[in-house]
Parts: sequence; C-alpha cells; structure tokens
Amino acid sequence: MDAFFAAIEERDKPRLKGKPIVVGADPKEGKGRGVVSTANYKAREYGIRSALPISAAWRYSEVARKRGLSAAVFLSPDMKRYSEVSARVTAIVRKYVQHIEEASVDEAYLELSFTGSYEQAEKLCRKIKEDIKSSEKITASVGVGPNKLIAKIASDRQKPDGLTVIREEDAEKFLETLSIRIIPGVGPKTEERFRALGVRTVKDAKKFSKEKLEEMLGKWGSELYEKLRARDDSPLVEEWILKSVGEQETFETDTTDPNFLQERLRYLSDGVYERFKKDGFKNFRAVTVTVRFSDFTTKSRVSTLKTAASSRETMYFEAMKLLMPFLDKRENPQRKKIRLIGVRVGKLG
Repeated sequence: MDAFFAAIEERDKPRLKGKPIVVGADPKEGKGRGVVSTANYKAREYGIRSALPISAAWRYSEVARKRGLSAAVFLSPDMKRYSEVSARVTAIVRKYVQHIEEASVDEAYLELSFTGSYEQAEKLCRKIKEDIKSSEKITASVGVGPNKLIAKIASDRQKPDGLTVIREEDAEKFLETLSIRIIPGVGPKTEERFRALGVRTVKDAKKFSKEKLEEMLGKWGSELYEKLRARDDSPLVEEWILKSVGEQETFETDTTDPNFLQERLRYLSDGVYERFKKDGFKNFRAVTVTVRFSDFTTKSRVSTLKTAASSRETMYFEAMKLLMPFLDKRENPQRKKIRLIGVRVGKLG
C-alpha cells in the first residue's frame, strides 16, 4: 500500500486533501522524541521519510514553510483504524489469490504461478489494484517477479499506484544499476563497509566471490552472494508463529533516575505480560531488555531461564536483573543517560 497510514488519514479527512501529512510521534515544535511512522508523498518532497526522528521532520517542515510551502500536518497513529482497512484490503486480495503471505499491515506477497504467465499475472494485478482503489479509495503499488526478492524491490520502482513487471531473464540486469542498499538485509553499517571498498551498486558488489563475502559478513555473506544475482528461494509463508512479545518506550527526557526507570520497566513488563497472556501463551524461557542511550548507542541483554516460567513477577524480576547493570559502571561506565528501554519475552510455550 502507498503511504498507507497517511493515505487513510487524507481519505478520511477532506481538510487534509493535497497537504503534506506525517503520521508519527508528537513533534512538540521540534522537541519531540519519537519517529515518523509514515509520510505521504507531498511530505517526502520535503525530505521527510519513515523512521526519521520526528524532531528532524519538524525542522524540514519549517524549512518548507519558510519557503512559502504548506507546513506538514502531524498526526498521531490510529492503529485500530489502519488494521481495519488492512483487513478489508486483504479480503479484496483473497477474492483473486489463494496463497498470501501478509508481511505487515500494509504489505503482502501473492503467489501467482497459477496464472500461467507474466502477462496474465500482470492483468490480475491490475484488477486487484483497481478493486482496492474503487473500494477503499487508496492506492497500492505492485511488483511482479520470479521470486520474493525481485517482487519486493520491483514494487518500489513506480510508487505511488505503480505496477512493475520483472521477468526472470531480466532480473539480474534489473538489480545491477541499483544501490547495494536496495538488497534487504543491507543496512547502513554494511553499506558503509562496502562504500569504503568502492562499492556503491549491486554490480560493484558482484566482483566479490562467495568466499570473500562470507569472510566479510559470515553466513549472511553467502545469502547476499545469491541475492546480488537475483536468486532467492525463500518460501511464501502463509502462517507466522509468533516468536516473541515485546514493548518499548522512548522517554521525554534522557535519564539515569533509577526510580523512574524501574517504574517504567514495571509498566512495560506489565504490558508485555498482558499481551503474552492474550496471545494464548502459557510460558516463556527468555527475557530481553534493550537500552538506548542518549547518543543512540543501543544494547540488548538476554536472560535464558533454566526452566520455563509463566508469572508476571518472574518476568519483571528477570528484566530488572538485566536493567540494573545499565545504571552503574558494569554496562554504563560513562554514566550516559538513557533514552529508551524495552522488554521482550521469547522462547514461548
């Protein structure tokens, strides 16, 4: 779906028609602490993108406003409404396609081999796009390809309201001119390493042997070797098994106040426990605590229990044991202030 959250807001609120829209945390006139969830295409013209700090989004909006453009409209997410629209869109897709992997609230993979050809697959996708547009008054962009990797990348090529078809024989050539960052799994740090070696495009990266990539990146290196050549055998997964439950919180002010941090840890642990029970799990064997410092350095620590546990108090106690070293020199020798903490339970029964 194209700028999904923002598109729903614009559709449902006529006063927002044609305006730059940012869905995410409260910017608090540049002092907000969260990030952008979604920005519509008008806001993207200002440089605002998903995952951008909301304070930076506010500054970009202010720069645009001072140039005489419309200031961005900042809205809080309404996940209940977005989930309802997502369910209706999925129901539309299921009228045409039997096998679907719902990758997120606004993205899915469709298995189209039954159509018999790329031409027929393209026709079917046009029907699906038109049905979504007429029923929900929002647009989707589609990529058709020989595997999930190519389909995913192709879906981003002609946004919004696009349809890009990449045949198997054209897939490797299609990737070559694109930035190495386009490959899922290549994040900022990996991109930086490649840039230091003079690698910017997929074609540049193909000069490395599989052995060299494995030496650089471990097991992921051999997977990357295949992806650079447009090869991807990952299956379509129709039912996901929930592997963990977690929550996190970014604070209004960076802090090392132990009383405040313990109180917020209790609040997060309670939230995780309620979700853990609601999702029908009986026990857990791993507790993870994540801490992000004021300089954005992020660390996670895990406690694996010898026997499965099921109580709220055990969850909180294990989380507290993991948090405490971050309040002294064991994990925080420079006494950096803490910006965010998170709690997660895994190895669920």
